[in-house]
Amino acid sequence: MGYIILPRRLFLWCMALIYMVAFVSLYLQIPGLYGNDGLLPARWQLRYSGKALWEQLLSSPTLLWLAPRLGLDTQTAMELLCLLGAALSLAATVLESLRDSLVFLFLWIIYLSMYQVGQVFLYFQWDSLLLETGFLCVLIAPVTSLRGWRAGREHDSVTFWLVRWLLFRLMFASGVVKLTSRCPTWWGLTALTYHYETQCIPTPLAWFAHQLPVWWHKLSVVATFAIEIAAPFLFLSPLRRLRLGAFYMQVLLQVLIILSGNYNFFNLLTLTMCLSLLDDEHIYFWLRKKYTPNPNQGSSLWWAGFVVEIAVWALIGFGTVTWFDLQINWDEGTVSSRTVFTFHQFNQFLKTVTFPSVWLGALSLTWELVSAMFRCACVEGFFKRFLGTVQWTVFGAAAISMFAISLVPFTFIEYDSNASVWPGVRQGYDAVSRYQLVNSYGLFRRMTGVGGRPEVVIEGSMDKVTWTEIEFMYKPGNLSAPPSVITPHQPRLDWQMWFAALGTHAHSPWFTSLMYRLLQGKTDVIELIQSDVSQYPFHQQPPMYLRAHRYKYWFTKTLRTDGSYPQRWWRRVYIEEFYPTVYLGDTFLESMLSQHGLKDKSLPRHVSEAAVPQVVKWVRSQVRGVSAPLLLWSLLFCSVTLCLLRGLQLEITLKTKPTAAKAEPKHTATPHHPDAKEANSNDKYGLGQRQEEGREEEEEEQQEEEVDAQEDERRGEDEESEREENDVRDEVEEEEDGEEEEGSVD
Repeated sequence: MGYIILPRRLFLWCMALIYMVAFVSLYLQIPGLYGNDGLLPARWQLRYSGKALWEQLLSSPTLLWLAPRLGLDTQTAMELLCLLGAALSLAATVLESLRDSLVFLFLWIIYLSMYQVGQVFLYFQWDSLLLETGFLCVLIAPVTSLRGWRAGREHDSVTFWLVRWLLFRLMFASGVVKLTSRCPTWWGLTALTYHYETQCIPTPLAWFAHQLPVWWHKLSVVATFAIEIAAPFLFLSPLRRLRLGAFYMQVLLQVLIILSGNYNFFNLLTLTMCLSLLDDEHIYFWLRKKYTPNPNQGSSLWWAGFVVEIAVWALIGFGTVTWFDLQINWDEGTVSSRTVFTFHQFNQFLKTVTFPSVWLGALSLTWELVSAMFRCACVEGFFKRFLGTVQWTVFGAAAISMFAISLVPFTFIEYDSNASVWPGVRQGYDAVSRYQLVNSYGLFRRMTGVGGRPEVVIEGSMDKVTWTEIEFMYKPGNLSAPPSVITPHQPRLDWQMWFAALGTHAHSPWFTSLMYRLLQGKTDVIELIQSDVSQYPFHQQPPMYLRAHRYKYWFTKTLRTDGSYPQRWWRRVYIEEFYPTVYLGDTFLESMLSQHGLKDKSLPRHVSEAAVPQVVKWVRSQVRGVSAPLLLWSLLFCSVTLCLLRGLQLEITLKTKPTAAKAEPKHTATPHHPDAKEANSNDKYGLGQRQEEGREEEEEEQQEEEVDAQEDERRGEDEESEREENDVRDEVEEEEDGEEEEGSVD
């Protein structure tokens, strides 16, 4: 695999953005979900039994144990942590120096702290995926605070490979579980005829996608299986064009999911993980910049790889056509498809490929380790070579450990393979499972709502005669309201309402708390339903009575007889009572609160008048009533704009700076040295200025400048750009060596 400097930097930048989105989205919902008057107060999860702080952290690893020692109640501490996480991740998107291993470690600890007390509202697969990917960022990001750490980054390809392995586990498991669940819609290839209208929060495009013909939906399911089951094996291929093909297949799938459904930051996170399939050469292709290929690449090897690539794509195409009996009807312009293999045959296939896929991953990791080791051995200078070897040893051991413990959740897809995992690996997994370092995945295991989308509708009344529906901001309810577009925000109450509709209210204890808080008229909970409280039908006075009914919803048909679109997006049919009529003091409500342990167990901690709680309170007052999707998109737009302006400023600097230092010494260093290429590509293409880890020796600085100059000459860049680029890099090094500069352009 080629150099991965630019994909790694782009990956870290995207992860900082996703962290920001996750923290801000959660912060806006903390009072209603986990506040003292929320649905599931987080303080109930922290039992202060007199144990030592270290024992408390071991039992439940969360920084919220420190709240009483800082004079904060649990809600204020959660808001403070989310604000710190959002601010730090926002700063990391703008400043590359903050995309540091220690910064990502702090972000991971904050989100893990939230996860530990998040209960059902934070137990989504994308929350676990963010924690696992976030921990990998700790290994991938540089440690800029340690002197001389820049000298040996030859291990970057090893740690970055772990993202590829995680992407493989995620996609392969997501494809496999659709068939191992024995869901008739997946086996019958009809899942997408239901998916668009039954997913949690569809977009307006989902309505149009639902109107597509059945044969197209079935063909789309076949394509999904090919992308999720066959293509992931290409992630581990040593041939870059196979990886690039798999990359664009995954991008196509994720973009279509984003367009048709609101899955918060999950698909954005998956797209970010797909960057691990790229290399510098392909990023240069995107930027339309010249890239000098490896001169040692032989033509015979290239042709051999090309033949293998053609054979692999032909095999995937032939297998797809054969296993799903694809036939083209030229007269009708359709493609028929059906599943021709049985569950037993697929189970045998799974038994056959699960452990070989593990060995394939081990072989791919070994290749990265050996390649990194040789790069360390080729580094000039004893100190740099020694430091690089030490780093390779440490990070290589970390990569092997992460790979080993990931085998336990990965083999959950096949029972016999999981039972064969080495006991020592299983013990290691059990020891770290509470930290969410590795997890099992499997998305859209079964298609729900085959007979119609179940939806719970809450109604309130003041006299028990006239009932008014309580409409949520995002989930379907009003038949005339169009579906929402809220990505990357996740309204966690709306999501749980979708799950609640699939069973009885007894399976969703939090629903009783929701009814109780609405009867009390708690503003924090009401803002989960309508951020603009004036839109809530009982904003002036809480309802005296509440009840909930279950309906079944369907999308309306495509066009009316006159060719116009229908006035309503949905149609519905009443099914049954979901929750009986209750009021404050009602015996049924009281018994349910006691049964589920939802009554206040202790008085909330008094809010301190210190500066920090007051600042947190003031920030909360500023965002009340703000639309969460609007706020998130505003932050994203500002972050991206600032990054683009910084890149544009650097380009202007390179074009306008006076020429200097006409003569540059030459040497025999290789033009493909990772450090030289990293500094050059970063400075020139606006991906962030190079941040040195510490003060460099005079000779090492000269050597890096000479390597950069030699590389520019090999690439055929004009002499003026070469001098300008070296000047800018000299200024950056001088700033980081303590010789403060007032600006990058005189």
